[in-house]
Amino acid sequence: MKSSPVVIVGAGPAGLTAGYELLKHGVPSIVLEQSHQVGGISRTETYKGYRFDIGGHRFFTKVSEVQQIWKEILADDFIQVPRLSRIYYKGSYFDYPLSAKSTIQNLGIGQSAMVIASYLKAKLKARLNLTGDIESFEDWVIDRFGERLYLIFFKTYTEKVWGISCRQIQADWAAQRIQGMSLKNAVINALFGSQNAKSLIKTFDYPRLGPGMMWERCQEILDSQGSTVELQSTVTRVSHHGRRVTSITVEQNGQTKELFSDNFISTMPITALVRRLDPPAPPEVIAATQGLKYRDFLIVSLVINVEHLFPDNWLYIHSPEFKVGRIQNFKNWSPAMVPDLSKTCLGMEYFCNEGDRLWAMDEAELIQLATAEVIGLGLIEDASLVEDGVVIRQKKAYPVYDGTYRQHLQVVQDYLTTFTNLQTVGRNGMHRYNNQDHSMLTALLAARNIMGENHDIWTVNVERSYHEEFTKEEWSRVSQKTVQKTVPAVTTTQPLSPIA
Repeated sequence: MKSSPVVIVGAGPAGLTAGYELLKHGVPSIVLEQSHQVGGISRTETYKGYRFDIGGHRFFTKVSEVQQIWKEILADDFIQVPRLSRIYYKGSYFDYPLSAKSTIQNLGIGQSAMVIASYLKAKLKARLNLTGDIESFEDWVIDRFGERLYLIFFKTYTEKVWGISCRQIQADWAAQRIQGMSLKNAVINALFGSQNAKSLIKTFDYPRLGPGMMWERCQEILDSQGSTVELQSTVTRVSHHGRRVTSITVEQNGQTKELFSDNFISTMPITALVRRLDPPAPPEVIAATQGLKYRDFLIVSLVINVEHLFPDNWLYIHSPEFKVGRIQNFKNWSPAMVPDLSKTCLGMEYFCNEGDRLWAMDEAELIQLATAEVIGLGLIEDASLVEDGVVIRQKKAYPVYDGTYRQHLQVVQDYLTTFTNLQTVGRNGMHRYNNQDHSMLTALLAARNIMGENHDIWTVNVERSYHEEFTKEEWSRVSQKTVQKTVPAVTTTQPLSPIA
């Protein structure tokens, strides 16, 4: 039996940020990670010297304290990367963000005029209050962009990503991911270089060796200064009594141990957390977790014997005849991601559900499919140029915002927040499709709750943290509410040596 002031489940950005923030204030922790490496979906995989993300991870935030942590951990190992991405649709490549020039060239004057007319129609309906209720992703986008632009640039790609109709996806997701975007903003950006919305940024920071470098360095800091990160540690039981979690049982290298603590932070999927509770959660809570869905993801990384294929960091593939959703060109994120600059490593990203046809394909079939699609897109001419490939699968990559998720999530949230010494943070810990910086922000607040502050993490405004710049004092005012639970503080020691 082992005791620690704080036990943290999950060594992704949220879990490690919580551990890092506690350490800066002299509070040690044990971070448990079921995988063999840290970083979660922000990790960097390696294959024969090639490095690649699980999706692309830009390091851009308007939350100053998150930016500070990134700089403290990596210092000079960031590089500044120009942002370049395009949309492939019906044999043409469109600038993204949309530019008037590429849109008109590819759509033609007639179709472009219909896009503008559709946009103006949507604006007129909104002005006259004729829009009606905005419930779905489809409603939200049409209301802001018009139906024509929705059909061309949103519908097919979004349904490819989520595997369900845009009418089944909640407007919450659109508001969170493309807040601040409009046709007007896109045109202003194209003509004058404005960066008013986060989705329009033109440069971003990136760790020289990929996002995993950030979290591997954070792991080293924790391990060297009094906290520990334990890999291949699977949580099998979360014991509780009354309104408190009493211990967590962990399987590690074939052995079982029980960890006791005054405070627990969990980033594991809340569906899995509820299933591991002992005694079991009430039946209605268990039933609610069954209504929370995830979208899984796999990436086929191809090593191609061509020095330059295209200049973009990534491409969005909107045409429905291709199964691939996005294509990352990792050398264009950082040259250090490839061991041989005469070659290119492409990450072919496929969105799927565990057990479906794509997920069930073996590695050879997936490499063959990805190769055929690279050729079909006109990026290479011959399959012989593909020298090698590897497949990485990622379960529960994206919480799904379908028509019933909100009511199910509320039931689970209401139950979990009754525990006075358990906080759930991060993307899967809150079943929110947020970015790395917002996951880190929730973890910062959780750590500060343990040190005696009183933040209701669930009230942190996702749109505000995602799009607007604000200081510690400002976001504290946003999130510091009068809440029913009081998280007990731990006794801290003197601060450790500066972490930089």
